[in-house]
Amino acid sequence: MQHPASRRYFTFIWLIFTLSLLTSCSNSNTSSRDHEVFRYNEQYQISTLDPAFARNPSIIWPVNQLFNGLVQLDNDLNVVPDIAKSWEISDDAMTYTFTLRDDVFYHKHEQFKTPDSTRKVVAEDFVYSFDRLTDDRVASPGGWVLGNVESYQATNDSTFTIQLTKPFPAYLGLLSMRYCSVVPREIVEHYGSEFRSHPIGTGPFKFKRWEEGVKLVFRKNELYYEKDEEGNALPYLEAVAITFLPDKQSEFLQFAQGNIDFLNSLDPSYKDELLTSSGSLREKYQDDVNMVKSPHLNTEYIGFFLGSDTPEVQSELLRKAVNYGFDRQKMITYLRNGIGEPAVHGFIPKGLPGYEKIEGYGYDVTLSRKLIQQYIQETGDTEPQLTIGTNSQYLDICEYIQRELQKAGLDIKIEVMPPSTLRQMKSSGELDAFRASWIADYPDAENYLSLFYSKNFTPNGPNYTHFSDAEFDQMYKASLSINDVEERKKLYAKMDSLAMSKAPIVPLYYDEVVRFTRKNISGFTPNAQNFLVLKRVKKSR
Repeated sequence: MQHPASRRYFTFIWLIFTLSLLTSCSNSNTSSRDHEVFRYNEQYQISTLDPAFARNPSIIWPVNQLFNGLVQLDNDLNVVPDIAKSWEISDDAMTYTFTLRDDVFYHKHEQFKTPDSTRKVVAEDFVYSFDRLTDDRVASPGGWVLGNVESYQATNDSTFTIQLTKPFPAYLGLLSMRYCSVVPREIVEHYGSEFRSHPIGTGPFKFKRWEEGVKLVFRKNELYYEKDEEGNALPYLEAVAITFLPDKQSEFLQFAQGNIDFLNSLDPSYKDELLTSSGSLREKYQDDVNMVKSPHLNTEYIGFFLGSDTPEVQSELLRKAVNYGFDRQKMITYLRNGIGEPAVHGFIPKGLPGYEKIEGYGYDVTLSRKLIQQYIQETGDTEPQLTIGTNSQYLDICEYIQRELQKAGLDIKIEVMPPSTLRQMKSSGELDAFRASWIADYPDAENYLSLFYSKNFTPNGPNYTHFSDAEFDQMYKASLSINDVEERKKLYAKMDSLAMSKAPIVPLYYDEVVRFTRKNISGFTPNAQNFLVLKRVKKSR
């Protein structure tokens, strides 16, 4: 009897062989078109290719190749047309009217029952796709994107209208999320729950095959409607191949050997091999590898649960002492090889409209000591102590903060737990302090400031700290009715400054996207949301 591991090995070999056949012309050398296949590794398993469930990067990345929505974001986070070629917003910012392109077709499938096995996207398709997000039988985690929607309708084949319950200036950006992708009713109803593994969309690539946990293959969509500035059809690549090595060290070795085309982010297992301590690419990789850094809409921070009875957490003095008590630049230089920007200007990250260099917390150990001593004098607690919950990935950062705060006279305890446990305990208020990240769902600073709005206390929203301030709430509500972007940004800066003055969190750093590609890859531009966009990527021989 053949061992299961052997069967898995031969399946893997067969898939590689099949991919080689797919990316070559008939009766030609299989290596002659290798430059048209983009290969990357996904460390985490992909559970679905249905955009209604695109809640994390491991799903969003492949789904982004297969599907489109009404609008999309360019690399500068501006909202630009996608299937909707234009739109109008009513004066009260409550009604959005989209006019659709007439040249967008679904990937071919026999279920369309047309001579060419496809059909054009119409406005009614968006009605069906949005209905799925709020259908209890589908149970999409993306239903919240329609939480502020009163109604939507297809006026005709090319006109789709959305009516909001109240103004929300960031709504166009929210519609760029992959949850809002268009899907065809006849295909979804044909496959039912198995649409997850039989996706049909409109994207630059179309689904070919998926051996779960081994390899996922997409092919070029010959019907794709977007063209480059010279009128050439997109995408340029012939195929995309995704592997699923769970070990980051193995992924790095595959990249170093040229078997995959890019690495996303920097893992501790290979960061010192690839980069110098100052964050530069080591000399031995400079001839073969390109490195690009850019702002990422992600703020790493430590949060305090202000609903705790712990005196140290309740003390604004101690919370500020933690903020002043460690050198963020030193932390980034030595623990992250220079990747990231010190978070000394508030919670809104660099790269997001609304980011301002407001007064935050720089390194001042003398002031940190003074604040700790003031707390001791006022409370009589001669041995103040804080416990921070974290997962193992950020243990080195927490230990660095622990050592630095000990110098200032504050004892920091660290509790390490699995990521799932950390998320659950953070959401339920079981941790006095916790390390966390906030990655933007959509490119508007409201997404960050919502973490300090009192009506968003967890579990009803993302306010994990249970911060509450009447003045902040008033400004937050006012910002939702301001359509002028510049005026809204000014109010955002005031809100960020007010929240930071109360120190409900300790901003650590504004993250950066760092991507490593082989030298034969071009057109691979980073974006602040760290989305994978492959339609303009080229791969030379």
